[in-house]
Amino acid sequence: MKKLFALAIAALLSTGAMAATTDTITVRVKAMRCEECGHKVRTALKKNPGVGAMEFNYERRTVKIAYDPQVTDVDSIYRSIAVTKRYQPSAYSPDEVIKRGYGQRIDDMHCKKCADRITNRLGQMAGIDSLAPHLDKHYVFIRYDANRTCKADIREVLNKMGYTPVNFYTSDKIGYAYYNIPQEAATQETIDTILALDAVEDVNVNPKRKTLAVTYFCKELTADQLLDEIHKMGIKAEVPAPHVCKEEKQ
Repeated sequence: MKKLFALAIAALLSTGAMAATTDTITVRVKAMRCEECGHKVRTALKKNPGVGAMEFNYERRTVKIAYDPQVTDVDSIYRSIAVTKRYQPSAYSPDEVIKRGYGQRIDDMHCKKCADRITNRLGQMAGIDSLAPHLDKHYVFIRYDANRTCKADIREVLNKMGYTPVNFYTSDKIGYAYYNIPQEAATQETIDTILALDAVEDVNVNPKRKTLAVTYFCKELTADQLLDEIHKMGIKAEVPAPHVCKEEKQ
């Protein structure tokens, strides 16, 4: 029994020693824009025997890499990535300004007062560079510093304000849908279920407003087909009546 106990202690000490030798480095890979890019970078890094866990951030275009300094080093890690040719590594600094821009479709942004409310609130967030609302197409174009904020944080603020933003694109191949839903359907499960549809690009729900918004590929899916698919999922979504903005008349 004592021998087994001693072996167990030795194993724990060995594991602790191994953990203590693990270092991490965050590398910028400016051409790494999506999960497919990340997969190629991951595949290249896995060929380096000293590389362990990897954490990707596509907004900052960075990968945080755990590695064993007794087996590999930073220069070797850089070379592993550089082998891809397209994805060239560089040093990352948390103080660097990493400018990003994207659009958010907000169907419940009905008037100038809504737009002003959104720009005033988002303008208070650290990292927001500029905001351009377009009422005619119900979207806001947002420029921000990815080292100081992110899309998820921006969306969370908009959701808490009572809006239902989804990704916006200028392409005519993209369609947008906006529905009223029951309170019990305004959940993350609803988002995940609809997002699993092949032709759907983005989904959001707002529990406060009890609304559902969807960005989808309209070449592959019509508005009627999308609503039918949502109903088949057991989600009682309804297209709302045309909005009459009371604020705009004040």
